[in-house]
Amino acid sequence: MKIAVNTRLLLKDRLEGIGIFTLETLRRITKAHPEHQFYFLFDRKYDESFVLNDNVTPVVAHPQARHPYLWYLFFEHGVPLKLRQIKPDIFVSTDGWIPTKLNIPVVNVIHDLNFLHHPEFVPPAIRRYYLRYFPKFACHSTRIATVSEFSREDIHKSYQIPLDRIHVVFNGSNPAYKPLPPEQRTLVKQQYTNGKDFFLFVGLIQKRKNLANIFRAFDMFKERSCGEMQLVVVGDKKWWAGEIEETYLQMKYREDVVMLGRQQIDVLKNLTAAASAMVYASLFEGFGQPIVDAFNAHTPVITSNLTSMPEIAGDAAMLVNPYSVEEIAHAMYQIASDQNLRNDLINKGIERKGLFTWDRSADLLWETIEKAMP
Repeated sequence: MKIAVNTRLLLKDRLEGIGIFTLETLRRITKAHPEHQFYFLFDRKYDESFVLNDNVTPVVAHPQARHPYLWYLFFEHGVPLKLRQIKPDIFVSTDGWIPTKLNIPVVNVIHDLNFLHHPEFVPPAIRRYYLRYFPKFACHSTRIATVSEFSREDIHKSYQIPLDRIHVVFNGSNPAYKPLPPEQRTLVKQQYTNGKDFFLFVGLIQKRKNLANIFRAFDMFKERSCGEMQLVVVGDKKWWAGEIEETYLQMKYREDVVMLGRQQIDVLKNLTAAASAMVYASLFEGFGQPIVDAFNAHTPVITSNLTSMPEIAGDAAMLVNPYSVEEIAHAMYQIASDQNLRNDLINKGIERKGLFTWDRSADLLWETIEKAMP
């Protein structure tokens, strides 16, 4: 069987959450199913490392999908042109976008609908595109996969897609995330925080990630604790200007914030394992990848009590109202001052991490593909 896959987010050294999902699931699926031929569709020159197995053929479609108008041209013209040449039996998309006029089965992974609930966090041109086309993408999908029960219900309610056409495929956690021995934790802290303990935030820096309130909460925590704890922020400053930057510049304890920008996995895994806690008080998530990465690294988690995050965290994290600076600060104080609480959260995270593996994710995605196969 010929299986065409939208892999445009496989970008060398620039993998975000959906790109990691794409890579980890397809790496396993293509290896487990050598009887099928896979065609990976890129929108630019691809890196050879993304030709994952012998049964993968890379194909470049045009134009590069860099903004809404080019997204339209890529998916409605460039991709269909290549599909007419390939003649696949099924089309799979791992990022939510699909051509809307295909006459073959389609499996579409829609990770979340954050733009519906927080349109104010999305630039106007992109918001208009999402609001116009994502209902079509959902409607024209034979089967939809999504990364949490929360997102499954959200897609069902928002687009009236029957629940039996929507399947949960949880994200996995990179096995590179693992605990560090004490001496290595010390070395990481010496490298990044002059040996001081730290809270860690990981994520694209945008309003939805709630970094402004995390900054405010860290200031409040510092006022109460009078300790040397620092806050390490890892993420691309894509939407730094505005409230996030202004809040940062107004911080009393700004000198205790370490801004590292975007980092690769070799740095991230060590920072996660050395942190006193992962602080991930986002306003909306379809999944919440840093939560399970922290579980793997035996690091306590503070996360939001909204959307998918309670589902993913279970009882293995401190849940806070992300709109309450005081709640976030209080959770920071409890984590920093109560070793028994830290140990309890770590142990519960160790128990829970087994739910989220890329092997399981790949199996669930393949089951979804099989359900859509002709």
